[in-house]
Amino acid sequence: MDLVTSSGSGLDPDISIAAADYQINRVALNRNFTVEQVSALVKTVYYRAYFGHSGRTRVNVLKLNLALDNLK
Repeated sequence: MDLVTSSGSGLDPDISIAAADYQINRVALNRNFTVEQVSALVKTVYYRAYFGHSGRTRVNVLKLNLALDNLK
């Protein structure tokens, strides 16, 4: 659902783990990393949201992009 919807502002700071996992292959290909490298980084930016997301585990997109930038 995260991949086809957005917040009212359009600036979503995080996505579900399922949405992140769905995009790992594409991100790895476009950034010239292995799937394993991207998958490992995704796991470092998981967090459990308690307010606003009913306690679901989420992936912080900004932190993930910064980690990918630093991997180069």
